[in-house]
Amino acid sequence: MERNDDAARTVFAQWLRDRLEERGYDLGVRGGGQTKFAEDSGIGRATISRMLRGTQGSTDTRTLELLATALRIPLVEVLVQAGVLTPNELAAVQAPNPGTRQLTPEEAADELGITDEHARRMFISMVRTLQQPPGADPDRATGS
Repeated sequence: MERNDDAARTVFAQWLRDRLEERGYDLGVRGGGQTKFAEDSGIGRATISRMLRGTQGSTDTRTLELLATALRIPLVEVLVQAGVLTPNELAAVQAPNPGTRQLTPEEAADELGITDEHARRMFISMVRTLQQPPGADPDRATGS
């Protein structure tokens, strides 16, 4: 996504650094916090290092999902912080304008031209997750 320009990556890097330090990860030169978080989250240490330096903005939803799970933060918050969604886009997905016909996730995928089966399944699952009210069971959205 184009939203992950240098400024956005820097903001995301600081946000991530703050969340990790709040949870006790020592991100000092010899603190071992990056390695420990990599182990705890299942995200590669190099990826975490790049995100913390602001040299990689992550729009890979699987990585962001692992990040949200490890930090015990709602995925939607991570998606907004990472620049995948704007707050306005999130609000529109969660509470569409009354009186307008809401597209199904499948129709939205069609409209966006998402034809790759894997990408399509991920997109549909992500939309269903985002449509849930905060605190809802995420497994209900995916049918797991």
